[in-house]
Amino acid sequence: MRVTQSMLSGNLLRNLSNSYAKLGKVQEQVNTGKKVTRPSDDPVTAMKGINYRTELNNVEQFSRNIGEAYNWLDTTDDTFDKVGSTLQRANELMVQASSDTMTPEDREKISAELQQLKEHIRSLANTKIADSYIFSGTKTNTAPFNVITNEYEAPMDDNNPTDPKDPLNKPVEIEVFDGITIQINTTPIQLFREIDDMFNKISKDIENGAEGSELSSHLSAIDNIMSKILTTRSDIGARQNRVELMDARLDSQEVIATSRMSENEDIDYEKAITEMITQESIHRAALSVGGRIIQPTLVDFLG
Repeated sequence: MRVTQSMLSGNLLRNLSNSYAKLGKVQEQVNTGKKVTRPSDDPVTAMKGINYRTELNNVEQFSRNIGEAYNWLDTTDDTFDKVGSTLQRANELMVQASSDTMTPEDREKISAELQQLKEHIRSLANTKIADSYIFSGTKTNTAPFNVITNEYEAPMDDNNPTDPKDPLNKPVEIEVFDGITIQINTTPIQLFREIDDMFNKISKDIENGAEGSELSSHLSAIDNIMSKILTTRSDIGARQNRVELMDARLDSQEVIATSRMSENEDIDYEKAITEMITQESIHRAALSVGGRIIQPTLVDFLG
């Protein structure tokens, strides 16, 4: 077969085009730091990358959920800490009021302070995070204590105020891992009602002139409620510990998912740069050889 000048030129142009393509690909890898920039470069690597990125996105969403769980649980615990401090002050006042040295006027002053303590606990019952009341079960848009009616929200069944089917007692759960949910709220509305009733009874007894042992009998009621608050806080603390464990697990999963995605997609810069330099040398050699093969002819200088 006779090799013509046009055949040599055609082969040279085709080889140079291929060389440019290879050089462009490796330069793009160095610029982006990725092995593939489009699925057609390596479909298997691209699909694995999509899976790893989806896994990482899920981990990031669960981490945001964990943050929300921390917010609810920490706020709830802080609120009950303030409720406990308020009841501790009420206990101190009742110890004073039950003393035989107290005058009716002194007890009236104590009753006024107890009224303020009751109002403070009512405001704590209406604690919100953003636009959600945290002690209203799944009725997060409803305040536990209604300032208009001046009483706590009534249960669906007066004979069963802690009915778990009542929205005021239903848990608010959030997913913190694939298929794993944690209750982030507490439903103490019945406990707040008991506290309110206790303060009302104390105020009524003081107004009716109760003294000594009559008033000291309320101390046991305060102790009983404080015990319930401690039990509630223990449950909150247990859930906080669970959230911390899940947070640590998510941190590990994020590191693992990021590492896998990097191994799958990211280039080895040393290898890629070496390959680019090699390809540049090959391309220059191809240009040099082409320049020697295709020499100018007399026709190039005519015209």
